[in-house]
Amino acid sequence: MEELALYILDLVQNSIEAGADRVCVFLDQCAADGKIVIEVRDNGRGMDEAARAAAFDPFYTTRTTRRLGLGLALLRAAAEATRGWVELESQVGAGTRVKAVFDASHIDCPPLGDVPTTLAVILAANPDLELCYRHRFGDREFSFTSSELRARLGEVALNDPTVFQCLRELFAESLDNLHGGVNP
Repeated sequence: MEELALYILDLVQNSIEAGADRVCVFLDQCAADGKIVIEVRDNGRGMDEAARAAAFDPFYTTRTTRRLGLGLALLRAAAEATRGWVELESQVGAGTRVKAVFDASHIDCPPLGDVPTTLAVILAANPDLELCYRHRFGDREFSFTSSELRARLGEVALNDPTVFQCLRELFAESLDNLHGGVNP
């Protein structure tokens, strides 16, 4: 994967496949210590000790549709290539938390990518998902929850094509404002 947004998409998809109906994504970009931090928390099934121990093995997966589980292994490799790291916490019945830290100044740090489209796709593909998203850039912050959006939309579904386009534009404008018009 060449963009951090794609890692976020993969982590959220893992959460959904683990039965999560609530996923929180936190992105701290340009933190004071020069790191980019991605954290995804869910309320899915969680993992037992054996699954946690094998989670970063690319040849381990709980999926029946394929034999490889490259997502976490690739995330860890990308983070470590920048002198960063990945943490995994999970308990059966209590969900999972994955935190990846990247050194933003390292030449191998992937670009952020298209976060607005990634978020809109997640919601369009999973209209019942409770998604909370918080993005921090320096001392500025943008927050979003799908429950607030559903309350405003009423009967209109999150997977409506017009909603998709509006969400993508909302996220793009909000992140542009967050970055102060500077393309990160």
